[in-house]
Amino acid sequence: MMISGWGRYPRQDCVVHDPRSADDLRGLIGQSPLIARGNGRGYGDCAQQPAGTVSTLRLNRMLAFDADTGLLVVEAGVLLAEVIDAFLPRGWFPPVTPGTKFVTIGGMVAADVHGKNHHRDGAFGRFVAWFDLLDGTGEVRRCSPTSDPDLFDATIGGMGLTGVILRIAFHLQRVESGWIRQTTLPAPDLDTAMRLFEDHAEVRYSVAWIDCLAGGRSLGRSAIMLGEHASVADLPEPLQAAPFGTPRRKLRTLPFDAPASLLNGLTVKAFNAAYYRRQVMKRGLQLVDWDSYFYPLDAVGQWNRIYGRRGLLQFQCALPLASARAGLIELLEAIAKSGQGSFLAVLKRLGGLPGGAFSFPLDGYTLALDFPVSAKTLALMERLDAIVLAHGGRFYLAKDSRMSAATLRASDARVPQFLALRQAEGAGAFASSQSERLEL
Repeated sequence: MMISGWGRYPRQDCVVHDPRSADDLRGLIGQSPLIARGNGRGYGDCAQQPAGTVSTLRLNRMLAFDADTGLLVVEAGVLLAEVIDAFLPRGWFPPVTPGTKFVTIGGMVAADVHGKNHHRDGAFGRFVAWFDLLDGTGEVRRCSPTSDPDLFDATIGGMGLTGVILRIAFHLQRVESGWIRQTTLPAPDLDTAMRLFEDHAEVRYSVAWIDCLAGGRSLGRSAIMLGEHASVADLPEPLQAAPFGTPRRKLRTLPFDAPASLLNGLTVKAFNAAYYRRQVMKRGLQLVDWDSYFYPLDAVGQWNRIYGRRGLLQFQCALPLASARAGLIELLEAIAKSGQGSFLAVLKRLGGLPGGAFSFPLDGYTLALDFPVSAKTLALMERLDAIVLAHGGRFYLAKDSRMSAATLRASDARVPQFLALRQAEGAGAFASSQSERLEL
């Protein structure tokens, strides 16, 4: 069948397997290269393999929960949305979440996803107690920090290249309500935005929408959204009796692909200016339901159609703290000069807590941008790659769909070690289109 990542680029005709058990999976080992695929929310070709793509969506049972410790055991195909639906009413919430709840837990481990709280809590892998992994020999191995620790570290953030994750045990965090105390802080320029991130480092969640087409003294103008889980005492009296009774958003689906001409420099610049003015008006503290704060884009089904039939490219880099300011200025100046702005531009502060052996985050800042697929965009992203390399940064494989093998090696000194572990563990049975392109 023809499949793609969330960016709808590249699309590939793939043989897709739909196993219901580890025994079903064992029968596929050695027939062809394999890669596991969850709900297809990786942006590029990280979860597709023309010769053998393994859907985990039928491995979707919740297996056990410890109400004293918050340890939840699930199969890899369980969606994060299903976990929230089941456990938020009981007072538990994921310790780390990406920007969509429609990802599988197995995919969250493979990408070692980070969220708005990375600066304080690190990435998802820090909350994983163990997982069961089907390796290249067909053996199921239970990996943890004390059992197969090297394979445990390499699988967290290893993009499915060490085996197929079958089951995961991870910790949820206790919360008192389904509401977030959100504080919106407009920043007229990049320096102000970065200062606000540093000044509010103690706040659990922080993220900024950034206007990537603003130039001059407004370069990097942003709206920073800080957040904390609200206690029952923080809620107005009518909500205190049912603190988890947040409104359910009506899902609206984009029914068609937008015309390619809709997203251009003028429309994106107008949108960004209007959005910034709106955030200035919203400045200050307000109560926001968990769904609106963490997953604003999930309210629009198939929002990726906004970018037209050719799809979208996401560019996400991480820049170390010492060079982040200079690197961000250079990136934003290049984007503004190109006129190819993104209206879904996000800036976050990353922390220094260790992740998996091949995880994306580092101590510094991460910038994520969406662009419609075009020859001009591909050329721009080559320029952005060079800027990131010059400032010692690296790239997020869960968002990549076009990086070269040379760029990956120039950006990440951990590649040889990761390749050596794959070879030692006999993980050559697993390969995605992305890993073949990147020579992993």
